[in-house]
Amino acid sequence: MKDLPAQNISFTDFKLNGFYSLGEWRPFLFIPFFLLFVLSITANSILIYLIISHKSLHSPMYVLICVMAILDLVYPLFFVPHMLFSFLFNWSGISLVGCLIQMFCIHFFGALQSTLLFWMALDRYFAICKPLYYQKYMEILNFLKFVVVPVIRNGLLMIIMVSLAGKLSFCTNMIDHCLCEHMALVQLACGDISINNIIGLLSAFLIPTTDFVLISISYVVIFASVFKSGKGNLKAINTCITHIIVMTVSLISALVAFLSYRIRNNVSFSTRIFLSIIYLLFPCCFNPIIYGWRTKEIRQTFLKFIKNGKILPF
Repeated sequence: MKDLPAQNISFTDFKLNGFYSLGEWRPFLFIPFFLLFVLSITANSILIYLIISHKSLHSPMYVLICVMAILDLVYPLFFVPHMLFSFLFNWSGISLVGCLIQMFCIHFFGALQSTLLFWMALDRYFAICKPLYYQKYMEILNFLKFVVVPVIRNGLLMIIMVSLAGKLSFCTNMIDHCLCEHMALVQLACGDISINNIIGLLSAFLIPTTDFVLISISYVVIFASVFKSGKGNLKAINTCITHIIVMTVSLISALVAFLSYRIRNNVSFSTRIFLSIIYLLFPCCFNPIIYGWRTKEIRQTFLKFIKNGKILPF
């Protein structure tokens, strides 16, 4: 569609045309993404049920895993159903208000995922490095000080980012994405988007990057403490390394997707979209395995559930 001057028109309805370069093969994308969606819903639902229904899994570590499972259960609902309908029935339309709501939910809950990993790292730090004071630090009132500030930070940045995007005038309505990611919408604006670029970069570096650095520092201290004590180091190190690998893959995917809009490159639209989906959807599918199945107590509870058809106390 030919771009129109900002003073004549500003589009308020958009079309999400991600992966349209695949042509007649595009509807087949429904199959893998639908399977990933079902995996996310099923795995997280089972994990939530196991933790809520079994009293021995009500310690702080498992509560945090349960919160992550709830977040991973809800998160894909904001964008996957619309994406699947677009693949299958070519229902790609979305209003500006709907797009902004989806944008806020995607980025806010995505930021919350990162912050939740930081809380889980803190839990492991207190459990391994401060075992005598673990219960004290993990009491709700004490732990809230680690919760309130990051959540306010995430909320303010997302509100500012989405509000600024909503004030723009848009000269075209074809979004080269499967969902309303911030820069995918902002790059359609007629005027200057420098402030939007800056806020987007601040959000990327002040939330996931900062959380990743804090998490890495926590794990370095944990490694040092484990090696110093010489007890149970294999299990602790294996768990921490797995978490770091997962966070690194997610962070790199997110940063590449963010920066690909801002730096001249030869990255195709399809590759850019795929990277976005990796950091948005993949963690929701595999977090239950990484943080659930790999945890001995949860794995044992699940196996008993499968064997007996109900949860039995240990």
